[in-house]
Amino acid sequence: MAEILGRPAPPEPEPADPERTLLPFVRRDTERGPLYQRLERLGRSYRVGRMSVDVSRDAKPEILALLALDPGLAEVDLGRALYLDTETTGLGSGAGVLAFLIGLAWFEDDGELVMEQLLLRRPGEEHALLELLRERMARASVLVSYNGKAFDLPLLRGRFVMNRLAAPPERPHLDLLHVARRLHKRRLGACRLIRLEADVLGYVRVGDIEGGEVAARYAHYLRSGDEEALRAVVDHNALDVVSMAALVGLYGEPFAALHDEDLIGLAEVLHRAKALPEAERAAEAAVERAFDPEALRVRARIAKARGDRARALADFESFTREVDDADARLELAKLYEHHVKSPEKALEMLERGTGEAPADLERRRARLERKAARGAARSR
Repeated sequence: MAEILGRPAPPEPEPADPERTLLPFVRRDTERGPLYQRLERLGRSYRVGRMSVDVSRDAKPEILALLALDPGLAEVDLGRALYLDTETTGLGSGAGVLAFLIGLAWFEDDGELVMEQLLLRRPGEEHALLELLRERMARASVLVSYNGKAFDLPLLRGRFVMNRLAAPPERPHLDLLHVARRLHKRRLGACRLIRLEADVLGYVRVGDIEGGEVAARYAHYLRSGDEEALRAVVDHNALDVVSMAALVGLYGEPFAALHDEDLIGLAEVLHRAKALPEAERAAEAAVERAFDPEALRVRARIAKARGDRARALADFESFTREVDDADARLELAKLYEHHVKSPEKALEMLERGTGEAPADLERRRARLERKAARGAARSR
């Protein structure tokens, strides 16, 4: 731990004084016990890279619902969203794992974003923290997290159960990790939040810590009372929460704000959501701006779904001239057979390979050969 912090550990560790903190938290005494709270109002147009966080208040929930593949998000009031992120003592949501730092953010009526952090200075002092968290969740119209569906929310619900407290109310949940993967995975690979900040929002963290250090720093703090160990964790958590608000603003207006290559992912997810006019718009932009053959394939699939077989045919033909792809040749074989009425061209695609199972391939070949023979007989 001393190596991580870059200096020797205290020679005689002492427990933390619950009445005093060098960290940016204020102690509040409640009926449920002590609560260590940080509240900070961020000015209007506070920015994370190129995005202002206040744009998220006016983001279009209908678009976010499509990107999340969750129709239940289409009617939420993003002005009453609660952004949530936790720092924990371990992975998973087992009984021994604690959320020792909870980061929250929401918009006040005056339009300013409020960032709040709740610190668990003692593992046995969760009650006050969880009670306030339930109040915040009850006031929200929607929860926004990054991997919260799989991690943060199950962990927090488990802590309510372990402390014999009433569970927080259920709210619609926008998990930005799933949206990010659909939009950016082709370009960025693993979609860590810090990577999105740099390559999507244009913000590079300085002096941030690795996620693997978080639990070790808290354990060191509990043993030694060395608050300096938690400073970087507190900063890391605050950045995570505020960055989520910036991402909601960007995803709410994706056509203009996304990187050119990410338009392919946008078109694909809108196609999956069956929002065909929006998918077509994204595909047109991708073909024009992305300079990637994959944009042609995506536009072809969307055209096929819309019933525009002529457009689908042209785009699949253009795509196969640039990319050796069996799936695209199979699509062309179908279009040549049923749209162009040319079994001969369809057979050419089969000869080049369509990736079908042998039995399916032979059935298709036999049918096309029969059609070609009938056509030849009629022409004689």
